[in-house]
Amino acid sequence: MRTTTRPVASGRAPTRWRRADLTVLGVEAALVVLAAAVGAVLNARGVGLHADAAPLYATWRPHLGWGTPAAVLVAAGVVGVGVRWAGAARWGPLLGLAYLASVAWALSLALVDGWSAGLTERLTPQAEYLHEVPGIRDVPATLAGFTGRILDFQPDSWSTHTAGHPPGALLVFVGLDRIGLGGGTAAALACVLVGASVTVSVPVALRSLGADAAARAVLPFLVLLPGAVWVGASADGLFAGVVAAGLALLAVRGRLAPAVGGLVLGYALYLSYGFVLVGLLALVVLALRPANRIAALLSAVAGVAGVVVAFTAAGFWWWDGYQRVVERYYQGWAADRPYGYWVWANLAALVLSAGPALGPALRRAVLAGVAAVRRRGPRAWLVGSVAAAGPTVLLPVAAAAVVLAADLSGLSKAEVERIWLPFAVWLLVATTHLPPATRRWWLAGQAATALAVNHLLWTVS
Repeated sequence: MRTTTRPVASGRAPTRWRRADLTVLGVEAALVVLAAAVGAVLNARGVGLHADAAPLYATWRPHLGWGTPAAVLVAAGVVGVGVRWAGAARWGPLLGLAYLASVAWALSLALVDGWSAGLTERLTPQAEYLHEVPGIRDVPATLAGFTGRILDFQPDSWSTHTAGHPPGALLVFVGLDRIGLGGGTAAALACVLVGASVTVSVPVALRSLGADAAARAVLPFLVLLPGAVWVGASADGLFAGVVAAGLALLAVRGRLAPAVGGLVLGYALYLSYGFVLVGLLALVVLALRPANRIAALLSAVAGVAGVVVAFTAAGFWWWDGYQRVVERYYQGWAADRPYGYWVWANLAALVLSAGPALGPALRRAVLAGVAAVRRRGPRAWLVGSVAAAGPTVLLPVAAAAVVLAADLSGLSKAEVERIWLPFAVWLLVATTHLPPATRRWWLAGQAATALAVNHLLWTVS
């Protein structure tokens, strides 16, 4: 039986609930202000935060650009009619329009910094993947020797981002170069175009899992994702699109889709070591499928295994790479960055990337889940009780658990506003629990957050 989870609130929220939402919003604001204030003090004292505008990896530089009016126009359009269109438009055209709006939002934000600085040169510094692309002439040899070049202070050490990720990330840009799409502009546009696809993948996953109304409700929030500041352009935006597509394929009906989803998620393991945590989200999606769960699980596992076997046969062993990366991590800024600051300041960065709607929405989702479990009664099986909460509860809660694990690990000290993009888009599924009457206001807050960050700070990918 397909289970459709409805938002816990509809129409106008009771006064008590509105006050609770505003209280959580106040906590979020206080967290961001405190993280910025403490960050400024620590930077003034010479503590090695290596983030001038902590908790974000950016520098303070108020500015305007010719992307400014475009960004304001996109935001005004989505806030003005987005909620209504999302609820009434035909599904196919709606997804297409949402994708185009998401691309326009990310590009306009990037162009606030200008075409060169915002796009063309964003992925060309020495620390980025494109720095290594010209030297890759033999892909099998690169894979076989990849682990040996991860540690720093060697003549042939990989650049920072290349060393910090499995070789699949580098191969994406090598592949673009091989088909004639080399250079910073093509790479940046690829990140935007793939990253914006989360606006399609997440709603498709929800609809496939029986949450039709939620799939429509979340669309405007995905379009106006504040994290689009880093989707345009960073490789993490592209990673978010790949992960979301893989999870959506696990949810889609059919025999082939889960296997393809497994292949996509298997490749995601070679985009970032942290994506091993995506396994929790994948299990939630598979558990919520309306039918053929075991067959889908086996197909997905086979897909993942196929990718792992291919990379291993080519000479790259994932676990060896991970161990070297941990060592390389502490050869750099991570050795200076204080865990005691970043373990909580990271959450402030997440608020700025996911938007102020995150806290109130997640609170409502958790309460909806508790209510669903209670309705099942004390005699219900635990698994059945939890599953009754549905995708609009379980997916954001699972994403929150993944973020918490990544945060506590100490391997994500700073720069999480882009690193956690693949999880932030699933956290925003919780916005489907916000009262319909208030969604336009929350959308306005999301857009204002992105515009403020992008115009007050000079962000770095």
